[in-house]
Parts: sequence; C-alpha cells; structure tokens
Amino acid sequence: MEPAKNLAPAYNPIDLVENIFSSRSFELERRGLNEVVVEVQGKWNNMLLFFAWEASMNCMHISCLMDIETKIEDRSKIFELLALINEELWVGHFSYWTEQNTPVFKHSLFLNNEDDFFEDKIEQMIDIAIKECERMYPVFKVVLTKGMEPKQALYPMLMETAGQA
Repeated sequence: MEPAKNLAPAYNPIDLVENIFSSRSFELERRGLNEVVVEVQGKWNNMLLFFAWEASMNCMHISCLMDIETKIEDRSKIFELLALINEELWVGHFSYWTEQNTPVFKHSLFLNNEDDFFEDKIEQMIDIAIKECERMYPVFKVVLTKGMEPKQALYPMLMETAGQA
C-alpha cells in the first residue's frame, strides 16, 4: 500500500468554505487558520455552521447547531431521541452539546489534493447538514421544550407515504 500523500501546506479547504459563503453574501467569522463559523437562516430559525480543517488527517468537519434550548430535566429523553434519529441517518449524526444545551448535527469529510471536486463535496456537506437540521428541528423542539416522548415526536417523520395524491 502506498503511503498517504501529504497535502501541500498552501491547501486549506477552509478558504474554500469562506469563498462559498462570501459569494452568497453570508456573514462569517474566521476564527483561525483552520476554523470558520457562519450563521445561516433556516426554515425554522438560525443555525450556526462551524467548520474545522484537520490537516494531519486531511479531514473537514462540520457542526450545525440548532437554536433550541432544553427546558426538560430528563436527559434520558434527549439521548433516546438521538439514538432513534441517528438510526435513520445515512450520513453524519446528531449529538447534544451539553455546554450550550442544544442539539448539533456533525459530519466529517476526508479530502485529498488530487480530488477535482472539492467545492462540490463541501457544498454537498453543507446542504446535508442544513437539510437534516431543518428536517429534525420540529422533532427536537417538541421533545426538548414540551417533553413529548421521542417515539411519539418521531412517528410522523418516519411514516412512509404510499401512492400519490
């Protein structure tokens, strides 16, 4: 097996993330050479997208935080909901950021300097994160703020429709 090729020191996909959002007139904050944060208006509320590049692993990480603060004391409902939701995902996963009391979608993507489709992969990663957060926002909202049972909250999201209207 061939040893892994190191990316050139000048290569930094965070620059590309910055360009993607700047070209769409989004405000962003470059928190360091390998980190950027962007606030995006979603269907339900604002989401905070955090990107980090780990050069030693050639890995781009995205976290998408939803602005929903927990009002329930029973954390077991939160973790039950996370387990049920994550069973249904093909890409990425949801976790719970206890410091901020909010759900977060996470995904990582390995990139290499021979890939011609960096921008396409990163844009797809962004689209997936936003889509999953918007899809699950109502579920998290009723469980975290109203105390609804996770299975009951997820039921409408997991129903498959048959036929056409």
